[in-house]
Amino acid sequence: MAWSRLVGISIGVIVLGGCAHRTSAPADKPAPIASAPASGEANAVNWRQVATDADRARLRNWRDTWIEALAEARSADPQAIAADPALFDPDRALTDPLPPPGDYRCRTVKLGSAQQGLSRYVDYPGYPCRIEREDDVLSLTRYGGSQRPVGLIFPDTAARGVFLGTLMLGNQHRALDYGRDQDRDMAGFVERIGDARWRLALPRPAFESKLDLIEITPAP
Repeated sequence: MAWSRLVGISIGVIVLGGCAHRTSAPADKPAPIASAPASGEANAVNWRQVATDADRARLRNWRDTWIEALAEARSADPQAIAADPALFDPDRALTDPLPPPGDYRCRTVKLGSAQQGLSRYVDYPGYPCRIEREDDVLSLTRYGGSQRPVGLIFPDTAARGVFLGTLMLGNQHRALDYGRDQDRDMAGFVERIGDARWRLALPRPAFESKLDLIEITPAP
C-alpha cells in the first residue's frame, strides 16, 4: 500500500491512505489517537509523510530556535536555567528515546517570548498525562491544564522520536484534526534526558513562547 499524507490526526480516528482505525475511551477523557505502522515495517508511514510543510520547517530549524529561546530565558531567569542543565541542553539526547506506555506527569516550561511584552521564562506545574501503545507507534495525551497536547510519537533515530499532534485549549473535549489549523498543529522531538526522564521539545509553538519543553516523568 502506498501511504498518502496523513489528512487528519483526530481524537478517535486516524486516516492513512484510506485506512481507518477507531478506538473508544471513557466519556471524561479524550479517546486515544489511533494507530499507524512502525517505521521499520514494509510500507510503514514515515513522520515526514505525515507532517505539514510548516511543521517540517519548524523541526528543520529547531536548533536555531532553541539557542535563541534559551538565551532569552537565561537572561530572564539564569538560576532556573542553571539548575537543570539536562532539561535545557539541546544536545542532551540519550539512546532508547521513547517512554514506555504508562501514566506520567507532564510539566511545561516556556522559553523565549513570541511577542513583545510576554514573559521570556515560564515554568508551569505538572499535570497528568499518559503514553499509550497504539499498535506500532505511541500516543501522548495530557489531561490537565489550559493547553493540552495530544498526538502520536513516531520512531525516528536511535536518540529521538517525533511528535505530531494538536493542541486542545480550555475546556475543550475534542481536538482538531492535525493539519486543519496551523495554530493548533504541534511538532517536536521526544528525547530521553535521564533515568526515567524524557522531554518533548516543541519549537515555534503558535502561542506565547519560542520553544516549549515538556518534561515527562513517571506519575508519583
